[in-house]
Amino acid sequence: MGKRIISQRRGRGSPTYRVPKRGEDIRITYKNVEGEVMDIINDPGRNSPVAKIRYSDGTSDYLIAPKGLKTGDRMDFVSPLSKIPVGAQIFGIETSPFSGPKLCNAPGSFATLVSKAKKKCVIRLPSKKTRDLNLECRASVGIPAGDGFKEKPWVKAGKKWIAMHRKGKLYPRTSGVAMNAVDHPFGGPTKPGKPMTVSRHAPPGAKVGSWGARRTGKKKGKG
Repeated sequence: MGKRIISQRRGRGSPTYRVPKRGEDIRITYKNVEGEVMDIINDPGRNSPVAKIRYSDGTSDYLIAPKGLKTGDRMDFVSPLSKIPVGAQIFGIETSPFSGPKLCNAPGSFATLVSKAKKKCVIRLPSKKTRDLNLECRASVGIPAGDGFKEKPWVKAGKKWIAMHRKGKLYPRTSGVAMNAVDHPFGGPTKPGKPMTVSRHAPPGAKVGSWGARRTGKKKGKG
């Protein structure tokens, strides 16, 4: 008898692939009032640093810290897209009014406000795709801090092992072609022994390789 492949193990559910809860549950919420930065902290649940904001109405909450933010800064941290100038770099963008930040929350990621009309605006995402949004959607101006952390080398394998397991990731990984035929669809003497393309609607046990691939093989260079 073979073992379950990784996608089946994840689907079964167990503490092995569940991210352990650490620290307080920090939620990012938006308010259309001025505030002051009280502290900049590290949230284990995300890669961007988080700023603790005290608003003018006496309440306090958390926001993703943009580049250049420091303790003591006082400003309107969130604005509707209707009040943001065209060409500005924005992050933490709402997909519908008052939905909360949904787009471009990762460190170093930002969208660009391309144009505005009466009720709609167009933004360009990091993928170069454009999206139409309501002008009442809110966003933060700037770029989320913390980019470049992936450029730092791990140096020691143990450090990466700890980091991956804290995120519920399997590490170290073994490729399917290096396994036995009973352990993985790509295992055994034939490499991989079956097509790597699989239907997007296949069950988890068969969904390995290229899911719903539109094309395969290397692209041929131009003349």
